[in-house]
Amino acid sequence: MKKNFIFIISLLSSFLTATACTTFFIHHNGQLIFGRNYDWVTDAGLVCTNQRGLYKTSYKMADGETISWIAKYGSITFNQYGKEFPTGGMNEKGLVVELMWLDETKYPEADKRPSISVLQWIQYQLDNCASIEEVIATDKKLRITTTSAPLHYLVADANGNAATIEFLEGKLTVHKGSDLPFPVLTNSTYQESKLSGTPTPGGNYESFQNNSIERFAKACRMVQQFSENKIAVPVVDYAFSILDNVSQGDHTKWSIVYDLKNKIIRFKTKSFTTVKAISFSAFDFSCSVSSKAFDMNQVGKDDVSKSFIYFTPVLNRNLLERAIRESAREVPISENTRENMLSYAERPQCR
Repeated sequence: MKKNFIFIISLLSSFLTATACTTFFIHHNGQLIFGRNYDWVTDAGLVCTNQRGLYKTSYKMADGETISWIAKYGSITFNQYGKEFPTGGMNEKGLVVELMWLDETKYPEADKRPSISVLQWIQYQLDNCASIEEVIATDKKLRITTTSAPLHYLVADANGNAATIEFLEGKLTVHKGSDLPFPVLTNSTYQESKLSGTPTPGGNYESFQNNSIERFAKACRMVQQFSENKIAVPVVDYAFSILDNVSQGDHTKWSIVYDLKNKIIRFKTKSFTTVKAISFSAFDFSCSVSSKAFDMNQVGKDDVSKSFIYFTPVLNRNLLERAIRESAREVPISENTRENMLSYAERPQCR
């Protein structure tokens, strides 16, 4: 079973190198807005609610022991390869975690800490942390498995703080506070991006040959303009315009905007471009209530919170089978691997 899971991670790695993602955080006049473009081969996806109070044990990886926990916080996540393995999301405390590809990533070598997969690491943070400082502190408790796809993360919290989380040369590398002048992240290390793509007076932001640096510079420029009160449009609309400006055409499958203060998530997909909204206040995240889900690719607009249905293994299967089918040329996944991923989502129990 664990060999199959490692197999899918390695296959995803081979394709992710051809993709590009962009994230940014706007903190201005009490507004806390996090934007992300998800660039991939398929836009199949479920938005899932995740209950607090669930007892979980991490998927067993080859290079370490598992870790168990009881989820402190409920969350809403975007899932493509099965529940419990999100690509990103926000919890009820306003913590947002999103991933991006980074070739330079090198995770720590195996040690005494439990080992966790690159996607389940996100769910762990949303289950357990309310701030960027708490996320950073988990590095003492667990580590991402050495077999995971090379990724880095942008995280932000409801206190208005943001941080980049990277693993370089086998060590955790964090940029935050004054070391994070622009809370933007693409597919280069933050240090390289800061040195190469940070806006300067009179700079030409469109001239970069490196697509990652170009997207970083564009997003920085637009975030800076909003922070300087040069933009009169509502911040959520402006966030989507930033995502449109750094879009990678057909590769950009999802565009997501998180409102950390008001606990509202808005998103659109390549197939369904009307913006939909999800409000945390519409859901009960207590352990006694079943999780709910919403197919990202369906007709709807504005607040779709009431259109969520109860999560079932059938929904999970339909999602995974579609994702597998649409990415088969780049990411072939065996039937055995698929079944193991599906069964894992049924393990967490209410405590």
